Amino acid sequence: MINRLGIIVGSIREQSYSKALAKALSGFVPEAIEVSMIRIDDLPLFNPDIDQNAALRPDSYERFRSEVKLQDALVIISPEYNRTIPAALKNAIEVGSRPMTDIAFNGKPTLVVTQSAGSMGGFGANHHLRQALVFLNAIAMPQPEVYLAEIHKIIDKNGNILKTDTTTFLQIVMTNFLAFASHIAD
Repeated sequence: MINRLGIIVGSIREQSYSKALAKALSGFVPEAIEVSMIRIDDLPLFNPDIDQNAALRPDSYERFRSEVKLQDALVIISPEYNRTIPAALKNAIEVGSRPMTDIAFNGKPTLVVTQSAGSMGGFGANHHLRQALVFLNAIAMPQPEVYLAEIHKIIDKNGNILKTDTTTFLQIVMTNFLAFASHIAD
């Protein structure tokens, strides 16, 4: 059973389409499930030297790791930058991947959602993120894959979906993901 769903947004832009998508997807989650937005914008660049020294380790590292661990399932929503994921998201993955004996993402059912202004919908970012999730022992939902092309034509910055077929698709995605995550969690 899924009681807590964490959403990690790969963009740190204030008015990003990924944040708008997070808002829209949250609307498709039953009220009984607590949805949390997990911040990544306050994470200093990962540095193993400072992470291994408790006196130097940033509090935000521990906050991020704890918040991820508390979730029953995760949704990661990311734009594509230069055919891959944004630096802030990659940094969050690095922070969550340590210590190796207690990876924050371990065993978490995860939905990967990517988007771009172009016609490929973040295909490269989606697959790079999935590759990292394998190492983190997170369990990415295999189908349906979510690549949202020409994002500016299908959602506004307030999280309003502009196309009925996109609304239907995202509702199906969330329904399938919650069933997938519940199955994994049982």
